[in-house]
Amino acid sequence: MNYETRFTEAGGAADILEDDDVRARRRRRMFISVAVLLVVLLAGIWFFMRGQDDAALAEGAAAKSVPTVTVFIPGRQTVERTIAATGSLAARREMPVGVAGEGGMVTRVLVEPGQWVSAGQVLATIDRDVQVEQANSLAAQINVARADARIAQSELDRSQALLSRGFISKADIDRKTATRDSANARVRVAQAQLNEAQARTGRLDIRAPAAGLVLTRAIEPGQVVSSASGILFRLAKGGEMELLAQLSEGDLAATTVGVNATVTPVGTAQAFKGQVWQVSPIIDPQTRQGTARIALSYDVALRPGGFAAAKIISGSQNAPLLPESAVQSDEKGNFVYVVGKDNKIERRGVTVGEVAENGVAINAGLNGTERVVLSAGGFLNAGETVNPVLQKSAR
Repeated sequence: MNYETRFTEAGGAADILEDDDVRARRRRRMFISVAVLLVVLLAGIWFFMRGQDDAALAEGAAAKSVPTVTVFIPGRQTVERTIAATGSLAARREMPVGVAGEGGMVTRVLVEPGQWVSAGQVLATIDRDVQVEQANSLAAQINVARADARIAQSELDRSQALLSRGFISKADIDRKTATRDSANARVRVAQAQLNEAQARTGRLDIRAPAAGLVLTRAIEPGQVVSSASGILFRLAKGGEMELLAQLSEGDLAATTVGVNATVTPVGTAQAFKGQVWQVSPIIDPQTRQGTARIALSYDVALRPGGFAAAKIISGSQNAPLLPESAVQSDEKGNFVYVVGKDNKIERRGVTVGEVAENGVAINAGLNGTERVVLSAGGFLNAGETVNPVLQKSAR
């Protein structure tokens, strides 16, 4: 091998070595570029995911900040207007019974309070021995008068027979006719006196003027009574009762004859149905109240003189009915919260009407189609966004 050939071979090897270094550097740069690209890609993915998580957290936080409220749509329904009242129970038609005749000593009392009696039934009897003897004497006088009348009639008949023969004058006939008429008149007088005595004797029986319920008794056997003795029995005609309900002027003006009512006596939870049969035409100037009389059928729980409460139905209206928890009030008046457009709270002023057992009637401010907040109204503000949950019924 000559020098030139060796030099050429050495140069070729150097070129080969130089190409290997270039390729190695290129591969390193490629690896670095890929690594950098991967790092950038991963960083981008990480930042993107973190942004999504932050957005989700923000949305969750926003969702958690929106309060959830229960709402319902009240609609409209018939609400009865009731008037609450109190008063005393009494017999609707009380019948005081006393001595109608001359009186005397009581021999028997035949009834007790709480018993039913019929019209004309004897309640008590008074001694009548003297009256019986007087009646017997008058009966005897009737017999005497009838005998005198028969004698006078016989004498008149004989005189008339003799008149045709001329043995007696017309004047004698007239006198005997007058004697006969006078005797007959004495019979009628005696009969009338007997009837009067018998009527007086009959009035010694204290009788019920009509059928009803005995309320009180103030008479005992052996007691001496007269027309000045006052009331001996009190009866409720037909057993009918009533409540004398005391009402204010405004409530009395809203009450009419014929409206229904329920009456609950003190000491019992039992309610009795009745009807207003009379409304007082005057107002007491001292108490500014009037009386509505509520007729009731007999029941042992209805005791005259007792105290009772009444609810009088004075009319009805068609209006939305809300639970009391839905109605708020402040210095501006009564209001409710309704959920309006975009689930935002709106304050709605209302006029409260009848307060019933199942809610409060709204006279003005609602038409019944609104989504009304049932409760938690005190924690809400107008314009606030909420998450409404519809409830089918307010109860």
